[in-house]
Amino acid sequence: MRIEQIYTGCLAQGAYYIESNGEVAIIDPLRETQQYVDKAANEHAKIKYIFETHFHADFVSGHIDLAKKTGAKIIFGPTAKTDYEAYIAKDNETFKLGNITIKVLHTPGHTLESATYLLIDKNGKDHAIFSGDTLFLGDVGRPDLAIKSDLTKEDLAAMLYDSLRNKIMPLADDVIVYPAHGAGSACGKNLSKDTVGILGEQKKTNYALRADMTKEEFVKEVLDGILPPPQYFAKNAMMNKTGYDAFETVLKKGNIALSANDFEIIANHENALVLDVRTEQEFAKGHIPNSIFIGLNGAFAPWVGALITDLKQPILLVTPIGQEKETVTRLSRVGYDNTLGFLKGGFDTWGASGKDVETLESISAEAFSNRFKEEDLNVLDVRKDGEYQSTHLKGKNVKHFALDYINQNMHAISKDKTYYIHCAGGYRSAIATSILKARGFNNLIDITGGIETLKKTGVPLSDYVCPTTL
Repeated sequence: MRIEQIYTGCLAQGAYYIESNGEVAIIDPLRETQQYVDKAANEHAKIKYIFETHFHADFVSGHIDLAKKTGAKIIFGPTAKTDYEAYIAKDNETFKLGNITIKVLHTPGHTLESATYLLIDKNGKDHAIFSGDTLFLGDVGRPDLAIKSDLTKEDLAAMLYDSLRNKIMPLADDVIVYPAHGAGSACGKNLSKDTVGILGEQKKTNYALRADMTKEEFVKEVLDGILPPPQYFAKNAMMNKTGYDAFETVLKKGNIALSANDFEIIANHENALVLDVRTEQEFAKGHIPNSIFIGLNGAFAPWVGALITDLKQPILLVTPIGQEKETVTRLSRVGYDNTLGFLKGGFDTWGASGKDVETLESISAEAFSNRFKEEDLNVLDVRKDGEYQSTHLKGKNVKHFALDYINQNMHAISKDKTYYIHCAGGYRSAIATSILKARGFNNLIDITGGIETLKKTGVPLSDYVCPTTL
């Protein structure tokens, strides 16, 4: 028996390759599936099953493409309904894989069809669970993502309580836990950085598995502080339920080199969004007018999903040379399949063609500190709510302007004012500045280094929530 976790850091997502006696099961595969086909071929094994723990909301799974390539059967938990061929398993149904058995545990709560897969070894011993978004290390899945359901998040949280206590907690303490996500995922509130754990340890340390916890307490604690899901979640879940274009088709369409002139023509004729994925420093030094920055060096795919509201939006790419295919791939992982090409030769070819170039105005933390102590500057803090509540600049014109909700809150600021923008380290403030600039806000100054460098300058900091929070 072989179990391999295939972890993708930019999505904080774990897919799983399980092999026994020449037969393979893949759990929650990524959109690009050839890696699993090649891995099985190298092992002289055959992919027999594709297990989906639920209709994923934070990424587009590769289950449909993988089934078409291999003939493997797609397995979902009870109550799932799909627009393509899939096997809907019964609760406690078992599937043989070589010398081992995989048992379906229906664990609704995160979503109605959520299933946990229990791996039973050749000796009949419970070995591991692949818990999807039902149980994470340190947390449990958010109960507010059901597709077109009349159930409330409180109803789903109550289901999750029952699922954990009736299906998972009775398992032995030495059972290994393989979750679908780790720290950085928006599918839970406080996920551990660890990606593999032991159930007994979770029973001791995971707040949601406290033995003396009532259902009412569980519902309250699971829902406490939960933020609205990113806008792309429901759209990705629907793609996983109804189907999507083959990844190879998407890649072929998007991985096209364009001259500066062709790039400009397509941008104008197709109303395409120019997405610059270089570093924030490179973008600040020079970029195509009205382009948006979201760098590959950060949480690229989740920020694309949170900020670009139309999955069908035509996109043109400015990438580091050699990262074109990787960028199209990452976009497809969250359902953005309408990439039309990339700037051949990178950004340098744009300026070399004599076309207009814009820059972002920036200021060092030290220089900002000197100004801030003398003037009432307008400051936009684009970090998340918890970060802002922990500590922020103290001033009457300091506003919390979370990047997550920039599209909804843009009406709350004025194009006539000058704003200094910061985040924790500089990545998100560059994204926010690029979006605002593309929308006609021209008086923007990015504070390099963010709050971490500002703390070292002696600027006044507050540890309470400013009443001007947006």
